[in-house]
Amino acid sequence: MFTGEWLMAKIDSLLKPYDISSQQYNVLRILRGQHGKSINLFEIQERMLNRMSNSTRLVEKLRLKGLVTREQCEHNRRKVDIAITDKGMALLEQIDPIMMKMEHDIIGKLSEDDAELLSNQLDNLRE
Repeated sequence: MFTGEWLMAKIDSLLKPYDISSQQYNVLRILRGQHGKSINLFEIQERMLNRMSNSTRLVEKLRLKGLVTREQCEHNRRKVDIAITDKGMALLEQIDPIMMKMEHDIIGKLSEDDAELLSNQLDNLRE
């Protein structure tokens, strides 16, 4: 737990200048992975790393910042379609190199064998 909290604090500090949380970053990455197609709140919630997050609140904050759109589905009025905006994509393009550097700096401390062993051990813990 200590290492997980340490990593989240590091990620949060990197995202702070961009005024988004790690959960909001996760939502933006999920939406980018849709390649221009919208998805609903349930699908976002299913893909989130932290499923305890309030996806409705997260999406609304992103919408207010102009990073996502939220539209009622034409075929099902109870369903809301969410998509990333160009502004959201541009923000991810700014953040991606910073996050990749952090990942490289952390993982770079391990040999390839140690990284694979750690990954396997963490997989075993989650089973």
